[in-house]
Amino acid sequence: MSHPHIIRTPDQRLRIFVSSTLQELAAERRAARTAIERLHLAPVMFELGARPHPPRELYRAYLEQSDVFLGLYWERYGWVAPDEEVSGLEDEYNLCPPELPRLLYVKSPADNREPKLATLLARIRDDDRAAYKYFESPKELAQLIENDLATLLAERFDQSRALITADVASDADRVVEPVRLPVPLTGLVGRDADIAAIVDRLEHGTRFVTLAGPGGIGKSRLAIAAARAAAQDFDDGAVFVDLSAVHDPRRVPNRIAQALGVRDTGDAPILDNLVTALRDRRILLVLDNFEQVLDAAPLLTGLLAAAPGVSMLVTSRALLRVSAEQSYEVGPLAEDSSVSLFVERAHAVKPDFEITPENADAVARVCTALDGVPLAIELAAARVRVLSPAELLDRLDRRLSVLVGGSRDLPERQQTIRRTIEWSTQLLAPEQRRLLARLGTFEGGFTLEAAEFVGASGEGDGDGDGGDPDVISDLAVLVDSSLVSQHDSDDRPRFTMQAIVREYAREQLQSGGELDRARDAHARYFIDLGARARLPLKGGGQREWMQRLGDERDNLRAAERYLLDARDWDRAAELAFNLFLYFWVIGLLGEVRTWMDEPLESGDTLQDRTRAIALYFTRTIRFWKDPDGRVAADLSEAADLFRTCGDRSGEAMARISLSLALMAGEKPDTARAAEVMERSLRLFQDTGDVWGESMALVLLGRVALLEQKVHTAFERFDESLALTQRSGDAVGGRIAAYHLGWAHLLLGAPEEARTDFALSVTLSTSLGHIEGIAYGLEGLAAVAALAGDVDRAGRLAGAAHALRERSGTHNGPTFTFHQRYLDRLAAVSPAGRLAAAVAEGRELTVEQAVAEALSEPHLN
Repeated sequence: MSHPHIIRTPDQRLRIFVSSTLQELAAERRAARTAIERLHLAPVMFELGARPHPPRELYRAYLEQSDVFLGLYWERYGWVAPDEEVSGLEDEYNLCPPELPRLLYVKSPADNREPKLATLLARIRDDDRAAYKYFESPKELAQLIENDLATLLAERFDQSRALITADVASDADRVVEPVRLPVPLTGLVGRDADIAAIVDRLEHGTRFVTLAGPGGIGKSRLAIAAARAAAQDFDDGAVFVDLSAVHDPRRVPNRIAQALGVRDTGDAPILDNLVTALRDRRILLVLDNFEQVLDAAPLLTGLLAAAPGVSMLVTSRALLRVSAEQSYEVGPLAEDSSVSLFVERAHAVKPDFEITPENADAVARVCTALDGVPLAIELAAARVRVLSPAELLDRLDRRLSVLVGGSRDLPERQQTIRRTIEWSTQLLAPEQRRLLARLGTFEGGFTLEAAEFVGASGEGDGDGDGGDPDVISDLAVLVDSSLVSQHDSDDRPRFTMQAIVREYAREQLQSGGELDRARDAHARYFIDLGARARLPLKGGGQREWMQRLGDERDNLRAAERYLLDARDWDRAAELAFNLFLYFWVIGLLGEVRTWMDEPLESGDTLQDRTRAIALYFTRTIRFWKDPDGRVAADLSEAADLFRTCGDRSGEAMARISLSLALMAGEKPDTARAAEVMERSLRLFQDTGDVWGESMALVLLGRVALLEQKVHTAFERFDESLALTQRSGDAVGGRIAAYHLGWAHLLLGAPEEARTDFALSVTLSTSLGHIEGIAYGLEGLAAVAALAGDVDRAGRLAGAAHALRERSGTHNGPTFTFHQRYLDRLAAVSPAGRLAAAVAEGRELTVEQAVAEALSEPHLN
């Protein structure tokens, strides 16, 4: 395998060559330098800027000894010297070696950009070797540079990446982050004054603002725009919490935690983990669609009290009516803005549509009839492909006056949007209305495949086996009618519905007696999806399926909820068990435990396999809390039940958890744990389960470590890592590499340990497995401590600790020994130096921590 050339400064720091004009970007150059140095990298900057008479050979030499080219651009092209054809700015870009990564940042707005710079930027945009981003402020630029350089370092960590299979390596720089603000597909019209007013409140200390108004008035879009404008005043930015799929107020903490990347591991109440994650952060939370979980409002005031750096922007059709709330009424659009919105949305279906003297009055009257409600205007504008504005007005006048849709008791503008949805559906064919209704069963969006299955179920033989051309064409009509929105997710089209449209769709299912039938079709699709995911999740398809299931998280929850409410315990257990690996990696085992408590507590007689699965999920996450041996006994029962029903893979899985329970007490029963794991290993080998075999080898290695048989442990971990590499299993690989790192360290091979821990970090990063990243950072902290590198050891340890707190993985047991190495280092280091480094590490972002971990250690 060829490695990218890496030339480091004498202190082993990577060089970042910064190219820009000088005076107009002075503040941005300072921000870039600060960002680069915060990552412990070396900026290469000519303080005279891009000079008109550049010493070209000098530039070329510096560029060839740099690791990254970083370009900053705004309005000036720079001076072109006599006898030269290009400025120094363009010359530097031209001299950049082809293999050098290029990170380019363009400041906006730029009303007076010089033509030659515009030409250069057009060429750069077409260069597929360059990453090209826009920014508005030095602060925003600094954050972009830090994030991009950190992920670039993870991507280019050659020694670790050589060990990763191509399937995982292609995404090795991805880290699971909080759910940042969505990027709307269309522009926001007529809300500049609202944005300014909301931002002003947040800037002047208001911590809890509720944007109130009827459905379809544009609260969500306004909240996102206002949060984007205010985010630069929050050190940790803004995070979007979509509550549209949450119907139980008790699940609100879980949804906030999910948006923040806080895991529900089940070892502590999720609310406690949430408070820990937020208490030291300055962050703006945008909570969307709160009207359906109003009983959770006191939770928000509790979080504000516990986390003084948190502010909240809430959208709701009704006020929350709790202390600290300030309301902001979101009203209709003014007439000129309504017309502008109509024209913009009409262009999506009829690109040549324009306001003319002949249609101007009709368009204005349409917008007036729709009370300036944005969603109603969008639905009407979608019809201009087949109806002129005058015809549209005529139909609206005739239909809106008689359509009430059971909504007489709703506020006036709420009636407007409900009537407009009903009017819009009246223009559909019956099969299109039926499909819209059935699509209302989805939560958080759906794929074309899922729409085909659920849309076709119930017709003909009822198989809903997909591929129905009628469903595809009907869905296209719903998209064209603005009742469904389409956007792409990793080359797969994905569809969503606004909350109020989805409510309407479900009401149609309910009134037609079709709701249960449609929900069962929805559940059947996701049960099948889980069954298809089970095997690839353990090997080469891991990365793809983790992402695909992540897109479907709300639908998986909805399917599970339907099955549990129907007391369909067998299918509920099957869905959960097939996706065990997914739920574990993303940190949802605490929620799954609450699901599986329901069949156990139902009083119903359960099938053996269903009881085994329920025992497994509810006891596995408590394996270390077993003072009376009850957990171990229940896990042993689960293993026996799996064996009785012939599920050898299930039995082997249960035995892994049983072994952990046997090793977790004050007096570990290593003899029985070894016996349990030897059978588990044989079962995995007999069934061809390579993932399970690699996990069993890790557990056998841990038994050997407890028995102080380090060489035996090393052999087990090494064999496990080899298995994961052959199968493309990143989850197993990160676990095996981490354990192998400790074995190497205990055997006196710190450099080999560093390679192992770095591989564990890289694989964890590729999966977005936050707990795995924390483990790897702790291992690397131990290596640095052993080498006497106080600053690096402290920063890595501090980053790991903060990461555990912010991700909710700080309460359970951990298999790590780094603290003993830190304690020894502290005893021989200058007073307070290690503590200061730990404090510095706590301030690192995930990306910065990964970059620190994967960079070469400084030479002493």
